[in-house]
Amino acid sequence: MSKKLTYNSALEELENIIQEIEDEEISIDDLSLKVNRASILLKFCKEKLRSTEEDINAILGDGVAE
Repeated sequence: MSKKLTYNSALEELENIIQEIEDEEISIDDLSLKVNRASILLKFCKEKLRSTEEDINAILGDGVAE
């Protein structure tokens, strides 16, 4: 079973994908799969940052709904 995705592991995987693309280590056949995975990881990271910001604002008392 795969380990639970965390912000740090998602960011590391994104960095690896970017490096592979920049180094031209990805075949054209795999490029679409890597870009799709990167998109999923980006969405995960954005959601994690948004929810963390909401949590921090709530803790600091600035959690008024906007």
